[in-house]
Amino acid sequence: MPYKEVKFVTGEFYHLILRAIDNNLLFKDINDYYRGVFSIYEFNNTHLVTIQARRRVRATFKKQIDRALSPIFAEEDKRDKLVEVMAFCLMPNHIHLLVRQIKDGGISKFMQKIGGGYGAYFNGKYKRKGHVFQDRFKRVMIKNDNQLRIVFVYIHANPLSLIEPGWKELGIKNLEKAQSFLEKKYKWFSYPDFIGGKSFPSVTDRDFLLDVMGGEERCKTAVNDWIYHKTKIAKFSDILLDLNSK
Repeated sequence: MPYKEVKFVTGEFYHLILRAIDNNLLFKDINDYYRGVFSIYEFNNTHLVTIQARRRVRATFKKQIDRALSPIFAEEDKRDKLVEVMAFCLMPNHIHLLVRQIKDGGISKFMQKIGGGYGAYFNGKYKRKGHVFQDRFKRVMIKNDNQLRIVFVYIHANPLSLIEPGWKELGIKNLEKAQSFLEKKYKWFSYPDFIGGKSFPSVTDRDFLLDVMGGEERCKTAVNDWIYHKTKIAKFSDILLDLNSK
């Protein structure tokens, strides 16, 4: 998964998108989603990481993730992190990440590890060859707290496209259904961890972003206001990168 060399600034925030080549599926079953989440966690490490490539991985990764969620294990976390993962969302054909670089070159190394590691797993499992991700991941630097709030909301509202295609242009038909889907039904993102639930809390560093957003209830309010009032997303196209994500 080659990338053009980009100068990322240590200490700055970035919205990143990894998209499958030719808009193919990245996650075909629940095992792939578990592998994707675990990759974000495990590859955020300056040290060499090897994850066994098994075809039947759900129980293995779920057990590892559950162990990583435990308070005892969190205190023993030996990773030397490349970035702070502030928020994430796995979609069928792409991945959203909001990160802060904490090591020089950290973002590039992190993305290379995810691309190579998950790509090897995917090709091995589905007996295919070639690139899994597009050659370049999309990126944009977040310039201020307002942009940070907008990206937080956009990333966590992204899964609504799975139940209401075109909602960004047409609006939400059933707000209660949309809220329930994001808060209780969709699993593969960090939103529940920001609103008092439990999804994959060990994957993200949330304290700074929770402070910027104003706490758990304000996180929920921000997302609900966005989808209810159908904010003009095009206004923020330079921040949100990809308005046609499905």
